[in-house]
Amino acid sequence: MLTLDRLRITQDDFALEADFSIAPGARVAVLGPSGAGKSTLLTTIAGFLAPSAGRVLWAGTDITGTAPGMRPLSILFQDQNLFPHLTVSQNIGLGISPRPRLSTGDSRRIEAALERVGLAGLGARKPVALSGGEQGRVALARCLLRAKPLLLLDEPFAALGPALKAEMLALVAEIAREQGTTVLMVSHDPTDATALCPETVLVAEGTAYPPRPTAALLANPPPALAAYLGP
Repeated sequence: MLTLDRLRITQDDFALEADFSIAPGARVAVLGPSGAGKSTLLTTIAGFLAPSAGRVLWAGTDITGTAPGMRPLSILFQDQNLFPHLTVSQNIGLGISPRPRLSTGDSRRIEAALERVGLAGLGARKPVALSGGEQGRVALARCLLRAKPLLLLDEPFAALGPALKAEMLALVAEIAREQGTTVLMVSHDPTDATALCPETVLVAEGTAYPPRPTAALLANPPPALAAYLGP
């Protein structure tokens, strides 16, 4: 379980508060107006930004002061965080170890991950030789190998077309179900939230509110969300 215990995040004149828990294996969208603090919330959970007050807990353990690389999570950003000078296999291998040389067993795991995300045989290519959707699959394969219990998605598929984005969201849902992964996804698109996440955290007016059923929230959005979504 992910718990944000009386969390407060401040940066200059920006402030955001959160006080709720997310059940293990839940898939939760994070929706709200631009600039409300959606990405900031994920950045804090990931450990790249320290809160000014409160705690971040995983399974009852306080991880507020834990270094990002030691937290039980993986995070995908919109730019995919792929290294252009490394091959696809080497990029995925970073999910196992930062060492440049991996064992034969590690190589087999990488090939299995590539096959799992539909990129079998492309391990020797560089990221520049891949489409945007294929790069997203590489980043997802790396997370698959890490097999962390919490996956944070900061709009990694925002630049994809509708059909390819739907395909990637379906793949995330499938992998999350298989591994029992808790997913927290920032999105500007309510369609994406509905497709992947039965629950949604609304971030608006300085507060990240506890998760609510996505369908109910979108059917009757509070004023801040309604103004953002438009008619």
